[in-house]
Amino acid sequence: MAERWTRERRLEHTRSVLLDAAEEVFAEKGFTSATLDDIARAAGYTKGAIYKHFATKEELFLAVSDRYWRRYFENFSEVMSSARRVGARELDEIAARWRQLSLDRGAEHAALGLEFSLYLLRNPDARDRVAAKRSEVVDALAAFIVDGVGRMGATLLISPLTFAQTLVATSDSVVLGSQLDDVDLYRPIVEMYVSAIKFPD
Repeated sequence: MAERWTRERRLEHTRSVLLDAAEEVFAEKGFTSATLDDIARAAGYTKGAIYKHFATKEELFLAVSDRYWRRYFENFSEVMSSARRVGARELDEIAARWRQLSLDRGAEHAALGLEFSLYLLRNPDARDRVAAKRSEVVDALAAFIVDGVGRMGATLLISPLTFAQTLVATSDSVVLGSQLDDVDLYRPIVEMYVSAIKFPD
């Protein structure tokens, strides 16, 4: 007998499919050129389904971005949670995971982040519309970081919000700089991030 889905589970599934499609379409076309019709078509839903979950294209983009940041930090915390100390091996492993994550559309995501920032800079009305949502994304990342750092038994040396804002502000540039200039910035930046975390002795 087939399992019956609850309304909440159906909504969660639809939202996940929409986010997957949006991530693909944004990566392929860019934020400005991608349309909600493109995303709905890629997801196999109507545009109305998007509006049930997201009020605007900007809000949908921020939801995609939020999910990306959570995946990124999960990779970091997974390595760190089993570490007794943070030495060269752990730093190398985090950098390697970030490098690998970046190969999977990381450069496109980083360029999208910069494109979206430019879009907001040029469109103050849109910036005002999504200001609260942008804060929500950073707040959610900060809470996620607090949880991850707590599970590691560590302490942040700067505020969680500052740490989250620093990650958002710098990591896109690290990915693009590494790929465009053929340099490996991942390891030194990971070391810089980790310097803001105090691990138990």
